[in-house]
Amino acid sequence: MSLQVSNLSVSRGGRTLLEGVTFDVDTGHALILRGPNGLGKTTLLRTLAGLQKPEAGTVHLPEEDAVYAGHLDGIKATLTVRENLMFWARVFGTQSIDRALRTFDLSDLLDRSGGMLSAGQKRRLGLARLMVTGRKFWMLDEPTVSLDQASVAQFADMIRAHLASGGSAIMATHIDLGLGADVRVLDLSAFRATTPKLHASEEAFL
Repeated sequence: MSLQVSNLSVSRGGRTLLEGVTFDVDTGHALILRGPNGLGKTTLLRTLAGLQKPEAGTVHLPEEDAVYAGHLDGIKATLTVRENLMFWARVFGTQSIDRALRTFDLSDLLDRSGGMLSAGQKRRLGLARLMVTGRKFWMLDEPTVSLDQASVAQFADMIRAHLASGGSAIMATHIDLGLGADVRVLDLSAFRATTPKLHASEEAFL
């Protein structure tokens, strides 16, 4: 199984951001998306995950094989760490949250509510939920934001394990995760569409 993207154009708020994007990612491999803020990395990832329609071109990947993790952590403040993970496990029909807890050292926080977590702890919990989705293709937008050095290492270990088990990851990040030969880098600047200049407040959501 592979993700195949052909001549893809994506837009946000009526503006075309990227045009002619073409690449493929096989299972067991990762693709790092690079480019300046406002280029369209977030919009591209959301399109790959099936959360919005492309303006043109094709994405060959069943939506049930993809999961997206963006700037928001996707956790509920009133639920505990355990309840948050169990909620996502039930949504995706998986059974155990134990491996996710171990990977991000969340066991000591099981009974703490999401609203009482630090920014880094929330991010770790948000990333841990990927492990209970059972999805093969992870679309990750700046996944290491708010993580300290130790947590970045935990995240990199999670990605390596995911690739080793036949999964794939497409990530927008400027962090070198040391993933080795199984990762390629794609600079999206080559696919930039000609659009009006955006304000800085708009660029953060592209």
